[in-house]
Amino acid sequence: MSDIRKNLPNRRHAAVSIRDVASRAGVSIATVSRAVNHIPSVDPELAKRVWKAIDEVGYLPNTQARALVSGRSRMLGLIVSEITNPFFPELVQEFENLAVEQGYEVLIGSTNYEPDRTESLIRRMLQRNVDGVAVMTFGIEEDLVQKLGEREFPLVFVDAGPDLPNIRVLKVDYAEGIRQAVQHLAALGHRRIAFISGPLRLRSAVARRAAFLKSMAELGLTVPAEHIVEGSHTMEGGIVAMEHLTALAELPTAVMCSNDMTAIGVLHALYRTTYNVPQDISVVGFDDIHLAQFMLPPLTTVQMSCKDLAAAAVEALRAGIELDHPKAAKTEWYIPTKLVVRQSSAFPRGTLPALVENAAGKHFSSSAK
Repeated sequence: MSDIRKNLPNRRHAAVSIRDVASRAGVSIATVSRAVNHIPSVDPELAKRVWKAIDEVGYLPNTQARALVSGRSRMLGLIVSEITNPFFPELVQEFENLAVEQGYEVLIGSTNYEPDRTESLIRRMLQRNVDGVAVMTFGIEEDLVQKLGEREFPLVFVDAGPDLPNIRVLKVDYAEGIRQAVQHLAALGHRRIAFISGPLRLRSAVARRAAFLKSMAELGLTVPAEHIVEGSHTMEGGIVAMEHLTALAELPTAVMCSNDMTAIGVLHALYRTTYNVPQDISVVGFDDIHLAQFMLPPLTTVQMSCKDLAAAAVEALRAGIELDHPKAAKTEWYIPTKLVVRQSSAFPRGTLPALVENAAGKHFSSSAK
């Protein structure tokens, strides 16, 4: 019972005022107000003293009153595509951690890839007086982008945005990570490499597929039309796409996927067949969600860092909100990608390196006995 009581709000806190904080910190009420509202001109040491006093006396700043005084809510909106894909909860967590460190609260919404829902979410966030919104959906209707951009409201998009005031864009370098993945597979000896894309209504899915085809062409490798399959960025979509590929007369020796959820579906589909990963088919994902390293086998994938995306999104929003922000004039943030090699990719079956590796494995196994 004592633990429960300890976590309940203390009635004493209701009587604590800004005057108590000022008295405890040994500063003026105006200094406390400026510190609470994160005014940059406040001396850092004074601000630290104020927040220490706030913690000690149990003062709860009135965020609504602060918003009325400052004209800002200190709240950021974050819109993601879906919560069931582990990439987005990881992104939300990173975004929220960074925003809170900067003195902002976060209002979160999920679109489930529905344009109408995206518009509804943004409208609700505007009604809640958020200072800016990061639309991290990897695909949004052009007319909605235009409509929002014309308001000169601070907005951050992934991949592309209109050339309008207060719009900032996170440019993901899909090409580099995918080029590394294709070159990795080709160096292992793979020539028949298939690709499972995301829904091609999404700009990011089109960009990833284009990067794959360009990377293959750079190596002089052709891709039969039947080796390009449109998926849904879900595990179920990965299963269906892989079933299509295993039904072909000529099976690819490697499959690259537009995201990790698709790749996990591919691993599941292959588990139900006589094909083994990576001995018969190598599998590569994209995103590097936390779960990827715990798959069996651990998934080789292209990393698009949630931390990088979140950090860029928070900084880009602050650049649009805070007039004195050092990067207020910046409109684009670059997000790198890179290959992370694990155990789901290997030499194609039948090649000399694979035979040597297999023989070495058998020798080690018999020696261990």
